[in-house]
Amino acid sequence: MKMAIFISVVMFLSVQGALGQLIQVDPEVMSYPGQNVELPCKFVNPGSTQVSQVSWILEPSDGERINIAVYHPTFGASYPDSPVTGRVTFIAPTLNTPSIRIADVKMTDEGRYICEYATYPTGNAQGITNLVMLAKPKNSASHITVVAGDTPVVVARCASANGRPVSQIRWVTSVNGNATTLTTQESDNTVTLRSDYKLIPTPADNGKDISCVVEHRTQTKPESFPMKLAIEYPPMVSIVGYDDNWYMGRTNVELTCQAKGNPIPTTVTWRTLTGHMPDTVQVTENKLKVLKVDETVNTTFICEVRNRLGIGKNQVTVNVRDPPADPSNVGVVAGVVIGILLALLLVGALVAILVTHNRRQQQQGYRGNQKSGAFDIKSRLFGSKASKNGGGPGNGPGNNNGPIYTYREGVSGGGLTEKSANHGLLSTTPTAQDILLSGEMDEAERKKFDELADEEDEERYDRFTAAGPILQLRHHDDQHYLDDDMESQRDGSVISRTAVYV
Repeated sequence: MKMAIFISVVMFLSVQGALGQLIQVDPEVMSYPGQNVELPCKFVNPGSTQVSQVSWILEPSDGERINIAVYHPTFGASYPDSPVTGRVTFIAPTLNTPSIRIADVKMTDEGRYICEYATYPTGNAQGITNLVMLAKPKNSASHITVVAGDTPVVVARCASANGRPVSQIRWVTSVNGNATTLTTQESDNTVTLRSDYKLIPTPADNGKDISCVVEHRTQTKPESFPMKLAIEYPPMVSIVGYDDNWYMGRTNVELTCQAKGNPIPTTVTWRTLTGHMPDTVQVTENKLKVLKVDETVNTTFICEVRNRLGIGKNQVTVNVRDPPADPSNVGVVAGVVIGILLALLLVGALVAILVTHNRRQQQQGYRGNQKSGAFDIKSRLFGSKASKNGGGPGNGPGNNNGPIYTYREGVSGGGLTEKSANHGLLSTTPTAQDILLSGEMDEAERKKFDELADEEDEERYDRFTAAGPILQLRHHDDQHYLDDDMESQRDGSVISRTAVYV
């Protein structure tokens, strides 16, 4: 028995499925309020199936099913009382194409519309169309001004009102908060969606970006509403401009009082911790200018800023310092001192060079040249260059009126002889300089005699410059004194070529 019932149900459902495939309808039809909408229906390939009549049934989403239109081949079309009475009609009333039209559709017309055939012998067959009513929502968003605090509050609100179907809302922001959403069904079958964004408001969140984005089926793209958060808080104050280098006499230094607040601060007040403002200070709105730094500026300056929510303040303590040394003057003085020292060193070096050079010139004027010849003679000559070249009386312009002293190593006793004008040898006693010129001593002894000779030369030169007595040695046979015996010196004086200075 149970098996027979099961087989009957399966066969019925199969027949219904097959019949359902014979009814062609649109699964979904969309329309806006006030438009005319058509709901098509067609019986395809009925074959041996006999159709007696066709009916349209409205099944609201929240109500009972109700007939809205019926067509019978014998009795024609009829329209029972329904929410669409007077607005629903058959387009071409036939059993094969019983499509209907609903004029001036309303939001309440949304629901399931069933096209149902009464057939024999298989029973009823139907096709279902969903009528979707569309209503473009009115979208809006706004920020909410709040005061900074410690509890979460709504800082922005977004709404999508009277839409069909229901909208979708999302938030885009960098602040840390969360959203709550409320859906309201309106009397005209539209839906209003509201979303609130909440957070704990802080001064740092003021002015930050937040956007509400609304998506709806009637929109080609999402609609965005960018906003900025409005968080109110008392003034936050800072003072800039003090570099900890305010020294005595410094001019035109300035402090600036910077303040942030919402609402915008309206009043700025400068004062000192002592209550007395220095005479060299000028105050212009949020700027405090010191014309010249002195002892009275060595104080604490306070800036107070006020807005509707309260007062904010900040302070800076000035430490007046001693004036710094002028680096430009120090550099100039150092440069001058170094330049003077270098000049003195240069002059000293030049003087030393000149003195040494003059001393050597003087020594060369009194020393003979060492020559090699017969008997290895070393001579010390007193006279002119002409005499050194062998000149003498009657031998040219190089006159030599003085004696010539010659030291000969070959002579017995190594003594110094005087050579007369006719080159004769005269006996005399050798001097220390002659001994030095003889080459009969070692290097150490020669250095000692050189130093002694230098002292003797300087003493002779000093005596000459002091107009001391001059002893002129001349041959006893020479009866003439020639003017060209005198020779100019480097220091401007004039001396004899053959004179010996005592």
